[in-house]
Amino acid sequence: MKKLAFRPAVVFAVALAICPVLSAQEPYKQPPKEVIDIVSAPPTPMVSMSPAGDTMALIERESMPSIAYLAEPLLRIAGMRITPAYHSRQVLSFSTGLSLKDMKTNALRRIALPDGVKFTFPSWSPDGRTIALLRYVEGGVELWTVDVATAAAKALTPPAVNAVLGGIDWAPDGRRILVSLVPDGRGPAPTAPRVPAGPEVQISGGREAKIATFQDLNKNAFDEVLFDYYATSQTALVDVASGEVRKVGPAGIFDTLAVAPSMQYILAGRVKRPYSYSLPADGFAHSMEIWDMDGRMVKVLADLPTEEGVPINGVPKGPRNIAWMVHKPATLIWTEALDEGDPKATVPFRDRYLTFDAPFTGEPKEAFKLKERAAGLMYFATPGRALASQSEWKRSWRTTFLVDLANPAAEPVKIWDMSTQDRYNDPGRAVTMSLKTGERVIIQDKDWIYLAGAGSSPKGDHPFLDRMNLKTMKVERLWQCQDPAYETFVDFAGTSRTKLITSCETKVDPPNYYFYDLKTKKRTALTDFKDPAPQLTAVKKERITYKRADGLELSGTLYLPAGHQPGTRLPVVIWAYPMEYDTAATAGQVRGSVNRFTFYRGTSQLLFVTQGYAVLDNAEMPVVGTPEKVNDTFIQQIVSNAEAAIRKLDEMGVGDPKRVGIGGHSYGAFMTANLLAHCDLFAAGIARSGAYNRTLTPFGFQSERRTLWEAPETYIKMSPFMFADKIKTPLLMIHGMADNNSGTFPIQSERLFAALKGFGATVRFVYLPYESHGYSARESVLTVLAEMFEWFDKYVKNRK
Repeated sequence: MKKLAFRPAVVFAVALAICPVLSAQEPYKQPPKEVIDIVSAPPTPMVSMSPAGDTMALIERESMPSIAYLAEPLLRIAGMRITPAYHSRQVLSFSTGLSLKDMKTNALRRIALPDGVKFTFPSWSPDGRTIALLRYVEGGVELWTVDVATAAAKALTPPAVNAVLGGIDWAPDGRRILVSLVPDGRGPAPTAPRVPAGPEVQISGGREAKIATFQDLNKNAFDEVLFDYYATSQTALVDVASGEVRKVGPAGIFDTLAVAPSMQYILAGRVKRPYSYSLPADGFAHSMEIWDMDGRMVKVLADLPTEEGVPINGVPKGPRNIAWMVHKPATLIWTEALDEGDPKATVPFRDRYLTFDAPFTGEPKEAFKLKERAAGLMYFATPGRALASQSEWKRSWRTTFLVDLANPAAEPVKIWDMSTQDRYNDPGRAVTMSLKTGERVIIQDKDWIYLAGAGSSPKGDHPFLDRMNLKTMKVERLWQCQDPAYETFVDFAGTSRTKLITSCETKVDPPNYYFYDLKTKKRTALTDFKDPAPQLTAVKKERITYKRADGLELSGTLYLPAGHQPGTRLPVVIWAYPMEYDTAATAGQVRGSVNRFTFYRGTSQLLFVTQGYAVLDNAEMPVVGTPEKVNDTFIQQIVSNAEAAIRKLDEMGVGDPKRVGIGGHSYGAFMTANLLAHCDLFAAGIARSGAYNRTLTPFGFQSERRTLWEAPETYIKMSPFMFADKIKTPLLMIHGMADNNSGTFPIQSERLFAALKGFGATVRFVYLPYESHGYSARESVLTVLAEMFEWFDKYVKNRK
């Protein structure tokens, strides 16, 4: 095997154009027919269980929208994408059909919906008697419901739902839905002035505002006018039975609406001016308000400024995560920072929980404090207690306590205390049930609760179900998935604790749902989803393990074409995504399961296996180090990871080390460009939707906690753009013109391509109209696959 050639760091200042620019719009492409057939297969239906677990909803969905749909007019403002034709946030995948299965009788009923229907994912009422959905029609969005008993569907509103910030918010009684409507009498959409009144001006007044790079932000005063027009809505309560629509309060811009369990109050989050040009709408100024059921103001709970001043990796000052408390008729609970929101501040306690009882005339009461940042609260079915988690930013640590909400003086009891990266010792997540008011609570049988987890181990994931005694902390295993299947716990079947609902799959059988009896060990099928690509059943799949030079354990999933003969060396595609870890022990843990069924969808790199390649997927790319400085050795570690993977495939006699291509998406694209800049291991690369110049993300990226000014050498060293003169390996770059992912602005690919072209590199840049960070339209998906196949066929498979 070729010895690693590690290149010294050189930063260039100017890219010289040494060849003419070749740029043109080309027609969309298509990959081979067998690949088109695979990606065109209808997706497997999605499943949603009723709150009581007695009915299963099977939701059919479309596979890929057309480029014509993506090309419809779109507003990119306030950190969101608004489709004016629907008065909605942009939806890229619609549901197209709905069926209900009775879990006792196994009877399946298909819901009669209009031909060509398109709707959002359905929402169960708290009592499970009704399903609500938003149907998209010409001219807007309608609110529909389905009566579970009769399977009858009906529209409750005309196409007047405002789905820009609102959705379906069930009232706790299950009879009414809180919905946002387009205000009556609203005039036509505003039009941009043809002649500007003057320059756009932004001001900083000396207060620090270190903010991550967001996209689709407000850019001018007219964007603010558009946001006002499309985000303003009229709150209304819709009666499911009678269809009565009752307006609640005046119109406004609301991103939070929640009815109290008592049905006497509404919690509302009002978005207020001034609007930020640096943050999406959820970071704008807000007031959190308590209304009565007619929309009259009871109390302004908090008046919160824009979040522009929040410290990096910190939280806002004042109340956050405000919600109605479970088991209480009308009590609010929230968290507040005790460290000014600054994770670097040294304080005895970092967060506290407070509660506030109706009629909201007194003062909030402190429930308990946490030494680290609050990370979630789960209530028990028995009132009074909860599991409260905290996360420790400095060392990727999570601690969970048993807290007594009824007795603030009681000391929290530590339950779990572990690294968030430690998969092998993860105890699982508490199993929950739904109350009649719709709230989720931890199932509790006397002193026992139930835990469902991934069951990670050196042999891969084997999901489990345990029960744990809260008094003794004794843990008993009730069930665990066994080879050669991959089976996960979904829920208990009704109130029984010996009958489970599971999802089970194997390498050749797609996931299906089953009843599983813990006593008899018998499994009874609930669904019969078919393999969408049976022509790929014979593809070989195995987990391989290997070590990099420093002894760190690595692994990946190897796919080989059907009929591959041992000893036959194939061209190889390595596809990866770097991950940061605090310790070598956690970095070397095995994740995932080779027993899982493989779906070949969209622009999946796994489709290379249909073209005669070996594919090493999810080839582990760990970067190990202390959280503050882990990226200081990023380049050396990813090169060592890649070298170890190629060596393993060579030793197995599977891969030809001279014909290896590397690829990745997003941070994986960033990794790909860096590998091509700093080693000679690969024949070609594919980089999709990446960021290549870290100076354009100066206040941090991925897990990097330092700013550019605190760690300039690391930012420069990690930027493949700064080493464009060193990239001599052929590189295919793909990017969506409308990428909205934080950090991966399309200009990242534009500038790297220009730099590579300036140095005469072999590079092709495919720029996809209307596509975002991932690629959705059928035409785009097929083109991306065709481009990837052609590139690697030319520079990897047929490399001389």
